[in-house]
Amino acid sequence: MPLANYYEATANLPAATAPLDRDHVCDVAIIGAGMTGCSAALHLAERGYRVAVLEAHQIGFGASGRNGGQVLPGFAADQTKIRRLIGPQAAKSLWDMSVEAVDLLHARIARFAIDCDPRRGYLHVAVKPRQVRDLQAWAEELDELGAPGFTLLEGSALQSRLRSPRYLAGLHDPIAGHIHPLNYTLGLGHAAMAAGADIFTDTKVTSITNGPKIRLATASGTVTADTLLLCGNAYLGTLSRPIAGYVMPVGTYIIATEPRADIPDLIPGNEAVADLNFVLDYFRRSADDRMLFGGRVSYSTLPPPNLAASMRARAIRAFPQLADIGVDYVWGGNVAITRNRLPHFGRIGRNILFAQGFSGHGVALTGLAGKLLAEAVAGQAERFDIFAQIPHARFPGGPLLRMPSLVLATSWYRLRDRL
Repeated sequence: MPLANYYEATANLPAATAPLDRDHVCDVAIIGAGMTGCSAALHLAERGYRVAVLEAHQIGFGASGRNGGQVLPGFAADQTKIRRLIGPQAAKSLWDMSVEAVDLLHARIARFAIDCDPRRGYLHVAVKPRQVRDLQAWAEELDELGAPGFTLLEGSALQSRLRSPRYLAGLHDPIAGHIHPLNYTLGLGHAAMAAGADIFTDTKVTSITNGPKIRLATASGTVTADTLLLCGNAYLGTLSRPIAGYVMPVGTYIIATEPRADIPDLIPGNEAVADLNFVLDYFRRSADDRMLFGGRVSYSTLPPPNLAASMRARAIRAFPQLADIGVDYVWGGNVAITRNRLPHFGRIGRNILFAQGFSGHGVALTGLAGKLLAEAVAGQAERFDIFAQIPHARFPGGPLLRMPSLVLATSWYRLRDRL
């Protein structure tokens, strides 16, 4: 089955954008029209800045329009690790901002009437006894953070929410949830343009010239700006070499089954679900009663062979009720991970800022990242700088050995998932 993206097939009308066709001058240039770039453009335009967003493809082309749609507080690294890296006060601030990120997403959906199927509710599930203990420890940690409403479910309480024989326990998260990510990103793009931002699509930036004024070259014109925001994440490549080695693009994949009347009964509360494995399965119901089931990873960013069949088998392992289900869509995209699985924010020189490396937790955090980038441009960088103080290191091995090194390291985690 060829790759076909369910989100693209069910997308709202795309924003009326066009390529750059002239030399352009603005206050702030942004590379990337995903969630981060569109969020930053919206907040900057509302502050009165002249904003130009340059996107090599279309709004939401990258991870923003290909991900699992899970809206999560927190990070891909636990609070214990964050406290060790930056101290307890800053770690608590990061947690609070991650919750703010979820609320910000839902506030934007309401404010701009974005049709993207928003739902609250999430189940973090255990597939082995040690993960049940992990969930219990996590529940205690969340209580210490002042996060109310998280509930550990086992036995019949879990079965009433998740009709699967595979899972031993689940932590119900009332903050998290899920959306149609491409429609949300398109909605952000519409909102940014309505606020006055220019978004140029099919406009690939080929070079960046630093200086008191930043100059971006494209095949059809240049953009000159006082400030540049790098929001390309996994799709930025080596365009900005000072930050390229700090993230690794990793392919992740999703299927959408055929719609079926019994699928709502499998997750009666319509929560999003993910297990605790390092190479995890994640899934949820769609608005049209399909099962959207994600997992697998590729460190070459090339789709694994027999992808639809292998993903379907994983879905049936979770839900034997789907033994005869058909698959209508299979697609994938790259997410950017960092070595410590925490977001990488910072500055290059005086007038270039970046936010990248959300490590699978980007649906909510990218929106907040755009807001914090806009705050920093306006001279209110205190919150941006809490993220920027997280220490990061490049992936080892350089451009040629970085990917094989990551594959080797990850093989240990794959083995641990099986134990």
